[in-house]
This record gives sequence, structure tokens and C-alpha cells, in this order.
Amino acid sequence: MTTGAPTSATTARPRRPRRSRLRRYLPLGVAAWLVLEIWLLTRVAGVAGGFTVVLLLVAGAVAGSVVIKRAGRRAFQNLNEALRHGGSPARGGGNGLTMLGGLLLMIPGLISDAAGLLLLLPPVQKAVARSTESALRQRLRRAAPGSLGDAFQQARIHRPDGKVVQGEVIREQRPEPGEQRPPLTR
Repeated sequence: MTTGAPTSATTARPRRPRRSRLRRYLPLGVAAWLVLEIWLLTRVAGVAGGFTVVLLLVAGAVAGSVVIKRAGRRAFQNLNEALRHGGSPARGGGNGLTMLGGLLLMIPGLISDAAGLLLLLPPVQKAVARSTESALRQRLRRAAPGSLGDAFQQARIHRPDGKVVQGEVIREQRPEPGEQRPPLTR
């Protein structure tokens, strides 16, 4: 007797999509980074002493918070200035990468501190911004039709200058002769 349910012989399990390299190796990379940070902290503590390591970690956290606060204040001032003049905020200010550098300084560890200090240098910021932008542009070009990347590609094709005009559509409906309009009260 057939119940309408597919049998095991006729149903093929759908293949799972392949995991990206990032999703596959990111946990391994984070674990290796943590082990390396701990190893380096213990080596420095053995040479310079535990108190010195604690002072380094506290100094990194304080410096990172100062960097993030200044970059956030600068970004907010740029936004206010742009809104005052009726424009958009200037691109390439580097506030995002400066904040990332401050965050890396705040994370306990000497490797993250070194990476955070490198991100505070303007030539490094420009190089990272350029490479990130080109990688994003390539990824959007390779996006499958109907995906989010395709939507960005279509928007870029229609308006290559990237300007957005905000507005509201108002359809004017004229009343028929002899028809009364309701009063405009709130």
C-alpha cells in the first residue's frame, strides 16, 4: 500500500553547500592566535617579570580606549560638519580602521597590540583600505544573480556616481467636478 511518502530508495539527500574557507579555518586561526598570545605573554613574563606584563596589558587597554574615543569624536564631528553644510561625510577619514586599531590595543596580548599599533599608521591604513575595497569589489563582481551582491551591482550600474536622492512620491489626485474633498486637519 502506498501512502504517498517517498521511500528511501527514491529520495536522494540534498547535497550540503560547501563551507567557505573562512568558515572552515577561522576557528583554527583564532585558537592558534590565542595560544600564540598566551605563549608570548609567558615568555615575556619569564624575562621581564609578571608585573611588567600586567603594566603592558593595562597600558594597552588605556591607550586603546583613548584611541577609540578620539576616533569616535572625530567621526561625529565630521558627520555634524557634513550635515551642517548639507553634504555627506568625507570618505577616507580612516576612523573605522583607527577604531579597529584601538580595539586591537584593548584586547589583552602583545600580538594584538602590535597589530593595533600598525593600524594606527596612516600608510598602513591606506594600504588596508585599498586592499579591502578591491577585495570587496571583486567579490561583488562574482556574486550570483539574485543575491545581495547582485543588488549592489545593479545599483552601481544605474547610478555610477553613487549619489542618493531622498524624496517622497506625492500623487496628486484631482477631485471630480462636484466631488467634495475632506478637510485637511490633524
